[in-house]
Amino acid sequence: MITGAASGIGLAAASAFTQLGARVFLADRNEAALSRALAETGADGACHADVTSESDCVDMIAKARHALGGLDGLFHSAGVGDRVATAFELALDEWERIVDINLKGTFLSARAAGRLFVDQGHGSVVTVASVLGLGGIPRRVAYGPAKAAVVMLTRNLACEWGAAGVRINCLAPGYIRTPLVDALVAERKFDLARIERRTPMGRLGTADDVAAAAAFLLSDMAGFITGATLAVDGGWTAYSGAGDVASA
Repeated sequence: MITGAASGIGLAAASAFTQLGARVFLADRNEAALSRALAETGADGACHADVTSESDCVDMIAKARHALGGLDGLFHSAGVGDRVATAFELALDEWERIVDINLKGTFLSARAAGRLFVDQGHGSVVTVASVLGLGGIPRRVAYGPAKAAVVMLTRNLACEWGAAGVRINCLAPGYIRTPLVDALVAERKFDLARIERRTPMGRLGTADDVAAAAAFLLSDMAGFITGATLAVDGGWTAYSGAGDVASA
């Protein structure tokens, strides 16, 4: 089961998982894009879902289970970025929207899947945070804190569900070339060359990079890993120097 499956990381994951032989069910709130994703990836089914709605989350898990004849994993990639603005500039309703989609949506989706997984005695969940949730950055006062909370939520649920045979882990992508990043570049909020110089591997990540990490954490190869946060960031969080990596 993949949320946010109509674009970006979720869409890449849908293609990657089906190519690995998994049966996949997609969910997204963009119905037109979701239909295209279903046709493009060859997934087994799809449904419209708003992850901030508890009833939608419960319903999408039930539909996925029915369509697939069972459910073993959830990749919760649904999320949204924020406006680059100071704490004084950001309106409260903007802040609440970012927190609702990124944190509340993760909680509701994970809880809906977790109920099934705990009952059946197995299952794996992968959530998505961000490197912005691992370190402070100015003018990202909604997105960063929401993603930091996703990291802690993942740890807490891992401790609750581990004895029932259910694992939950978190990915913290760095700067990934997605439509969200492209929009920020178009608004002149991101300097791609500067980001590349700051990244030890010298490039932005791709949605496929994140999808591959999600496939690993969902699989039995990660059978004794739970509560972990894996940075998929080209070394961004490892670097503590001043300025560009090449000049450090």
